[in-house]
This record gives sequence, structure tokens and C-alpha cells, in this order.
Amino acid sequence: MTWLWAIIVGLVLGLIAKAIIPGKQQIPLWLTVIFGMLGSVLGNWVATGIGVNETRGIDWIRHLLQLAGAIVIVAVGDRLWVSMRDRKKHAA
Repeated sequence: MTWLWAIIVGLVLGLIAKAIIPGKQQIPLWLTVIFGMLGSVLGNWVATGIGVNETRGIDWIRHLLQLAGAIVIVAVGDRLWVSMRDRKKHAA
């Protein structure tokens, strides 16, 4: 069940990140999910580092850090995806 939850959270965070980032992202859905999952892990790591990983009630700061991590990873990952695809087109 933990993996299913991680995939769902990754999908939601990845899609929200794609909606926030200006312009059109060209990464496929499966990569959006993976980047969202990585963003969640990055956000949790930062939240733990600054001491806000467990609070009373809803962990809004941790969730915002997860979203910020997803935005960064989706943005960087999209640029890498596009450059790799362009490199393959020019090599052929």
C-alpha cells in the first residue's frame, strides 16, 4: 500500500508542478509521476533538515516543501528530457 500511495502522491505533485511551471512541459506522464515522487522525497528531506517534518495537525510546510521539490525536479527534468530528445534527433 505504501508504494501505491507514493505513486498517487507523485502523480498529484507532478501534475500540480506541471500546471505551475510556465510553458508546455514535454515529459511523459510516467516521468511526471517519478519526478513528483522524487520531489516528495526531496521535500521530506528538507522538512526533516529544518525540523518541520512532524507538526500537530496538517503538515502544511512539509507539503509546500514537497511541492517546491516537485516543481524544481519537474522543471530540471523537463529540460534534460528535451535536450536528450534533441540530441537523439541530431545524431540520427
